[in-house]
Amino acid sequence: MEKVNNTQYFKFNLDTEVSVKDILDAVYDAMEEKGYNPVNQIVGYIMSGDPTYITSHKNARSMIMKVERDELVEELLKEYIKNRA
Repeated sequence: MEKVNNTQYFKFNLDTEVSVKDILDAVYDAMEEKGYNPVNQIVGYIMSGDPTYITSHKNARSMIMKVERDELVEELLKEYIKNRA
């Protein structure tokens, strides 16, 4: 019988982590597929924290909830600054 008071360690492969940008892309595509305005819906989610702004289609709601809202804003702002003319 194993000792139950030993600490168990878990290793996670960080290479398989999905980036915030990838999550936003996937959520955007899922919203568009369902006929929603992705920008309005994502802004609603960021402002309110209410996950019902995001469709559950293609697991979009679950994906976006794994990211902190401030990280979403940070990613959006970085992309805006990077792409401005």
